[in-house]
Amino acid sequence: MSEVGATTLQKTGGSAQGGKRIYLFEEGSAGMKDLLGGKGSGLAEMTRAGFPVPPGFTITTEICNIYNANGKVLPQGLEQEIGEKLNTVEQKTGKGFGDPKNPLLVSVRSGAKFSMPGMMETILNLGLNDETIKGVVSLTNDERFAYDCYRRLIQMFGEVVMGIEKEGFSGLLEEAKKARRVTKDTELTADDWKQLVRKYKELFFEKTGSPFPQDPHIQLIKAVQAWARIQGQPSPLPGTPPPEKGSFMGSSSRMHRGRM
Repeated sequence: MSEVGATTLQKTGGSAQGGKRIYLFEEGSAGMKDLLGGKGSGLAEMTRAGFPVPPGFTITTEICNIYNANGKVLPQGLEQEIGEKLNTVEQKTGKGFGDPKNPLLVSVRSGAKFSMPGMMETILNLGLNDETIKGVVSLTNDERFAYDCYRRLIQMFGEVVMGIEKEGFSGLLEEAKKARRVTKDTELTADDWKQLVRKYKELFFEKTGSPFPQDPHIQLIKAVQAWARIQGQPSPLPGTPPPEKGSFMGSSSRMHRGRM
């Protein structure tokens, strides 16, 4: 399973080496904060130092600039490059993105050379769908945990990528707890989470007019587009220009519940 994170970058005169737009963690370094951001360069340096960092890659800040200057369109060839780097992560982890039996899951993160407001919230466990969830249940032997992660992905994707108000999802969760006469999320059963997955999908369709995407690659590209779009928005701090940001992706041996 894999984490994907986005690192924010400050405006500088620097550019990617030889037009390079995506860096595997081992290809970066601590001195590349302006291009890879604080998190991306930190992960790169830890990888080069031999620390057990899960494999991953970073999309540079320049992609965010191009996306927003090009009418909210990712530059030509980037999706193919992401696919190639993702293949490298698959080979290193022994998992497949979209593989129903041994799924690789990824997360998109946002960060900056310097921490600041306005960064995109993390989207965890991209790659979960109605087929890969079965593989996760089989691998973890924990149906309740797996479906809890699935409904969280639908919520995070819905809120961050599609702009659905969080109150819709949180309201459904509160209704489920009330019906079960419990007060804590941990008191809900696997069947409860399954029902919430169904209801979250219905809410997603109601608010967007389209179903929650079952193709993991569509999930990932839409998340990258959301990162580029959100990071190009004006800063919430008066008088502060919008920071330039890049995106990094890596793998993990575990799934993530996140915070909600």
